[in-house]
Amino acid sequence: MATSVFSKVKRQVKAKAYDADGNEVDFDVREDEEQNVKLGETVELLLAAGYFRARIKGLTPFDKVVGGMTWCITASNEEVDVDLLFQENSTIKQKIALTEKLVAALPRLGCPHRLEPHQIQGLDFVHIYPVVQWLVKKAIETREERSNQIRARAVLVFGKKHQSPEDAQFEALKPVSTATVASVRDTYKPKRQFRAPDKVRRSAQEETRVHSTLLEYGRRYGMSRAPKEENSKKAAVSKSLEGGAEEEDLVAMEEQRVKQLMSQMSETGEGSVSRAAIGSIVGLQSAAIAQLSEEYAAQQASMAADESGRVGGLAAHKRAMASLQKQIEQARKKSEALTAEHESLSQQFAEAQEELNKALTYSRRIDKEMAKLDALEGDESNQVVLAKLRGLVALNESLKQQEAKFKATCKSEMTSYQERIAKLKGEGIEELDVDDERRQAIQQQFAADQKKLQKIRLHAARRNREIAAIQRKVDEIPSRAELTQYQRRFVELYQQIAAKLRETKQYYTLYNTLDDTQLYMNKEIGLLNSIHDNFEKAMASNAGKAQFLQQFEGIVAGITKNKLKVDERLAREKTRRDELSDAYLDLIDKERQYYKTVKDYEAECSKNEVLLAKLKRKASLTA
Repeated sequence: MATSVFSKVKRQVKAKAYDADGNEVDFDVREDEEQNVKLGETVELLLAAGYFRARIKGLTPFDKVVGGMTWCITASNEEVDVDLLFQENSTIKQKIALTEKLVAALPRLGCPHRLEPHQIQGLDFVHIYPVVQWLVKKAIETREERSNQIRARAVLVFGKKHQSPEDAQFEALKPVSTATVASVRDTYKPKRQFRAPDKVRRSAQEETRVHSTLLEYGRRYGMSRAPKEENSKKAAVSKSLEGGAEEEDLVAMEEQRVKQLMSQMSETGEGSVSRAAIGSIVGLQSAAIAQLSEEYAAQQASMAADESGRVGGLAAHKRAMASLQKQIEQARKKSEALTAEHESLSQQFAEAQEELNKALTYSRRIDKEMAKLDALEGDESNQVVLAKLRGLVALNESLKQQEAKFKATCKSEMTSYQERIAKLKGEGIEELDVDDERRQAIQQQFAADQKKLQKIRLHAARRNREIAAIQRKVDEIPSRAELTQYQRRFVELYQQIAAKLRETKQYYTLYNTLDDTQLYMNKEIGLLNSIHDNFEKAMASNAGKAQFLQQFEGIVAGITKNKLKVDERLAREKTRRDELSDAYLDLIDKERQYYKTVKDYEAECSKNEVLLAKLKRKASLTA
């Protein structure tokens, strides 16, 4: 696997500080892997929460973290009496003040983690990450609460003036549902089946009155539970000693008490009738009862008289059963015949359905091919080929028709000759004397026609091959949709190649920049080492000191000259950048004008088409 040319480039990290005079001083900082991992996790957490400024590569880690913490505190919707105005690339004084305000705001929010200002300034991400994690969680919770409140408020305002389809349907069905529930309650309301005596109702025990009332309405519950003991340990010991004997006794006593209550009750309701009511009914209907008893006696006598005629009835019953059995057998045979016919008809229907599906599939395929042919005919570049193809197809069809007519003529003549031969044979004439000259003429004509037919077939085959070749050439020409697809794919490939080229150029620029930086730093280190090595020797004498100062001035002049060269190069690059920017703006302006011109042209074309349609319509009306 090929390795990248940038894999060996070492990353140098520099930090900035300020001395006592306020001047900026650069110094190297050793990278900490754990800090880098925590920095990446912190940035990913802020991006997941919605702070998308953390993905800007030009911002420093301090700006990303402090900006994200400020955004989370602002999004938490808490009343914090702190001015959290965050600005990027702030001065050291503004950064110290902002970190102190952030640290002061965290306890008021209720953050469980402690954080110091110097930890934020020093980018101690091991201690910053838990705080950012808690702030992100707080911001997300606040966002959800706010969205729920807004949604509830929106639903409330909507419900005051409007009505959803579900509410309208509920209001429409509410009267019917209310009536249904009321009817169900009336239908299944408790009904009194028994009536307890007055002495049970006036009983002093409340539990007895409750059980008797429930039994009146057909409700029967199990044995009553004894109250729980205060000490669970005593209950467990007594249960283990007594076993299940006490529970069985309680069940038996409960059953006996329920039987006793049921024996004292009397039935009531719609199906119960008292003795007095029965007596009054008997007294009122005594004449009807006497008449019914007389009719019953007469019926018994007639049944005794008809006992002797049961034998004849049994024979008639057997005959009727035999005829019914024969009818059942005939109906079964008819049903089997109808079932077989139904199966055959079903099979025929399935075959017909399958043939119909095949025909529909073939028809759809023909329609698709016709659509492709229409699309090819619409292309102007294929008009010449299509005209030639139409002529060849017409010629082929005419040759086929001539061949079919010739075959039909030959068949009709052969049939007439065969009929004449048969007729002559039937009359007893075995053989006809045919003129040799005529026979030869017929044979020659037949051979000529055979050769002509062969030539026509060869010509038709040659034309078919030409038609097939032309058809293949037509198929090889790409359609408008295919050309559009190719163009789109080429544009996508060009964009991908351009993006890859831009990325490669950036890598090369970075490599060249780092290489130049390394070269200048090596020169600087070599210069400083030579100065350090020669300083003590040069300070030993005045001549050496003067020579040292002269060399030092030459070094400074060389550095100044190099700096001027670099500045000139920078100015040239800036000038080139400005020129390219102006050219780019001009191209953008031309592109805008081009698109505007194309749009105007399309509008004019559409107007022209409308006017042409109106003219054609007017011409057709006048004609």
